[in-house]
Amino acid sequence: MFDYHIHTNFSDDCMTPMDEMIKAAVKKGVRELAITDHYDPDYPDINFPFEIDFPKYHQKLTEVSETYKNKIKILKGIEIGIQHGDTLKKCELAAKAFPYDIVLGAFHSACSADLYCQYFKDRNPVTGIMDYYLYMAGCLKEFKDFDVLGHINVIDRYAEFVPDYAPYMEIIESILKGLIHEGKGIEINASSHWYGMGERTLPSKEILTLYKALGGEIITIGSDAHTAPQVGYAYQKAVDMLISHGFLYVATFEDRKVNFVKI
Repeated sequence: MFDYHIHTNFSDDCMTPMDEMIKAAVKKGVRELAITDHYDPDYPDINFPFEIDFPKYHQKLTEVSETYKNKIKILKGIEIGIQHGDTLKKCELAAKAFPYDIVLGAFHSACSADLYCQYFKDRNPVTGIMDYYLYMAGCLKEFKDFDVLGHINVIDRYAEFVPDYAPYMEIIESILKGLIHEGKGIEINASSHWYGMGERTLPSKEILTLYKALGGEIITIGSDAHTAPQVGYAYQKAVDMLISHGFLYVATFEDRKVNFVKI
């Protein structure tokens, strides 16, 4: 079992100590655990700045990778929230600030609004979802210092309803082609299951089918856990999803270099 997306109390939206998350992973038989706490510079909600105390975070990552090395492989990671403009420079500096094993790129905001509370207040789902993918495409043309794009269609979590995907597939295809060309991957993110999103998975079946058809190979599995019980969540469902779409391998990382493990 490989869980390549979890959070600890270094993230503003998580209260669980790092050691507790790691012990839960060991108990569940996780072989490799990537700790990827949130760094979202200039996040629009002032109540959740999503900053990290980098010296303490890096020290703790180094410490736990040594402490638990005989029980589990700890990957030193970070999840960087991508936004346009001057924020991208902060993202670039963060990605280079430490010898991470994996850097997740992610979108928790778009068009200067956080997705969780603000984004859909003045937008309908149809135009809002299109604007989200157009915004993503624009940012990814400039920011490339990440390894895997996390929860690509996380916008589905916040829309009042998810309309037919057909109008968005052209821009999504351009995003996926860019990722593949740059040697970057996507992830299967289990949070769709504990958010109760039903058949709307992260990524959606439409996006995963397209990624495979375009030649995409790099794909990780992550629980996006914020509590100990969520570590490794729905892992077999993720594996079954990969198999059903014709994938033979799951991606792992070390020193920001991809490896492939047969499913």
